[in-house]
Amino acid sequence: MSLAFLQAAPQVSAPVAAGIHTVNQQQQFEVPPAETFAGSSAPTLAGLAAFAAAGVAVGRATTQRRATAVKKKGVKVVEGKEIPWNLFSPKAPYKAKCISNETITTKSPLVNWETTHCIIDHDGNMPYVEGQSAGVIAPGPDKKGQTPAKIRLYSIASSAVGDDETSKTVSLCVKRVVEVEGKGWCEYSNVELPDKEFPDAKKVYRGVCSSHICDLKAGDDVLLTGPTGAEMLLPEDPEANIIMLATGTGIAPFRSFLRYLFHDKASKGKFQGSAWLFLGVPFKNSLLYDEEWKAIQKEFPGQFRTDYAISDEEKRADGSSMYVQHRVMEYIDDVWEMVKKPNTHVYMCGLKGMATGLEEAFGPRCEQEGLDVKEFIKTMKKEHRYHVEVY
Repeated sequence: MSLAFLQAAPQVSAPVAAGIHTVNQQQQFEVPPAETFAGSSAPTLAGLAAFAAAGVAVGRATTQRRATAVKKKGVKVVEGKEIPWNLFSPKAPYKAKCISNETITTKSPLVNWETTHCIIDHDGNMPYVEGQSAGVIAPGPDKKGQTPAKIRLYSIASSAVGDDETSKTVSLCVKRVVEVEGKGWCEYSNVELPDKEFPDAKKVYRGVCSSHICDLKAGDDVLLTGPTGAEMLLPEDPEANIIMLATGTGIAPFRSFLRYLFHDKASKGKFQGSAWLFLGVPFKNSLLYDEEWKAIQKEFPGQFRTDYAISDEEKRADGSSMYVQHRVMEYIDDVWEMVKKPNTHVYMCGLKGMATGLEEAFGPRCEQEGLDVKEFIKTMKKEHRYHVEVY
C-alpha cells in the first residue's frame, strides 16, 4: 500500500452566494501555498486515487518538494506523505448532491433504530483517503436556533474511489438521532409537541444534522466540508495485520478500509495481511453491512473474519450483556498473538466506553506476561499501532 504517485488538491473558485464553493470541472488542478501540518499515520495507495486529476510521480521530485518545506493549501503531511486536508471549510463548503439514500437497518425496540447509507456526488472535487471524515452542514435551525446548523463530522464509509469506483462520490453511514423521555435519556425537546410518532412524550429530541442526512433524497443538495482526520489511516505495509473494533456506525471507517483492501479493482489483491472485524450492536436488526462482510469472508477466508457482539440479544456465561470487548476475550488467544506482532494495528471507532473495554480484554494477558495494560496500550500508541476515534 505504498504511495505510487502524489496528486494535487483541487483549487476552488471564489465563494459564490451563501459562501458555497463550486469547482469548474474543466479547470486546471494545482496546490497553492498554504499551511502544512504534522500527522501521526500513513495513507494508502488508493487513498490518493481521487487526486487523479493531476497526478505527479513520486520519487526524486517528491523528495525535492518536501525538502523545500513549501506549505500547501488543502494538504496535510502525515509521516512524510501528503493527504487531502480541509479543502472546504464551514464558511465555504462544497455544494454536493445526494445520489441515493438507503435505510440499512430494520425496526427494533430502540427509538433511534434507523441508520442510512447515503451516497453523495462530489464530482471529484473533494478527494479523501480511507479513514478520514467529512463534515455536513444542515440547514437548521439547530437546538440553539442557529441557521444553518453547526458542522457535524461523520466518518467516511467508502473507500477513496467511492462505492462506484469513479473517485467522484463519498458515502456516509448515519444513524438518525432520536431521544424520547421515558425511552432512555432525553435532556430537552426540539420538536413541536405532541410528536406524531410519540404523542404521549413530554420531551422528544431529533438530531438536526442526522435527520437532515437521513431524510435526503436523490438530487438534494448537501453542503460538505473537509476532508479531515489522520488518526484512522491505514498502514502502508501491505503485510500488516488489522484488528478493527466498532460499535454501531463506528463501522464506517472500517467499511472504507475493507472496500479498499478486498473490493476495489485498483487495489484488490495487494493486501497480504490479515483483517479481523469485531462489531457490536444492540440487536441483530442493527447489524450494518452484514452481506458485504459475508461476501468478503467467502472470497478471502484466509485473510478476513468478522465476529459480532449483539448486546441486547446475546448473554455471557454470567448472564450479563455481550459487548465487543467480551467477544474479543472469547478469542483472546488468537487476538493476543496478533497484537504482539510489530506489524499489527488495532483500530477502534464508536462509543467512548470502548477504550476501557479494550483494557478489560487485554488486561489478563498483560498481567500473565508481567505487563501493565495501560502501559502496553500506551506503547502501541507510540508505535502508531493503536488508533482510536470515539465519541
